[in-house]
Amino acid sequence: MMPMRHQHLAAVAIFFIAGCLISTWATAQNGLKSAPAAKAGASVSASAAAACPSAADMTADQLFGLWRASFDAPPAGFPASATMLLERHAEFSDSLAGAVSRDFGAAAGSPAVAGHAAKAFLAGDLDGGLLLLDESSDNIAITGTWNGEIVPGSCGKVFTGVWKDTSKSARVDAPDVRFTLTRLP
Repeated sequence: MMPMRHQHLAAVAIFFIAGCLISTWATAQNGLKSAPAAKAGASVSASAAAACPSAADMTADQLFGLWRASFDAPPAGFPASATMLLERHAEFSDSLAGAVSRDFGAAAGSPAVAGHAAKAFLAGDLDGGLLLLDESSDNIAITGTWNGEIVPGSCGKVFTGVWKDTSKSARVDAPDVRFTLTRLP
């Protein structure tokens, strides 16, 4: 049997050893947690790429929300940008609906463009990474078409393509207008 003093020292020693082990374990855990942070550039981009769906796997509901459309060379009277709202189509749940809003007052030229309203309705689909939208200024006739593709690596947050004026007032040789569509935060 150990004398009382030795028992007390043994208990203190065990307590000290346990404290050291816990401290060492905690330090090791912190090291493991900070190791990925040290490789943030590689880890973040690799995990972002893994989390980013392929264009073929994107669905219409992933596009719901606000977007900014920027045009490379808008037609006379059209502004260089517009705001787009995409939502679920009321009749076709896998399709898109919404509206595009343009500030014709901010565009050079007339405050309005024949055949086009400041707010036009949209309907269309996302099919294999291709965005296909019809635009209607009167909710009857198609006054414009949007055909775009997901920009690779953008995780579906950027599309590029062409917009075409198909209104009754459009020139017969109306050019395709390049656009970039970017998701707004």
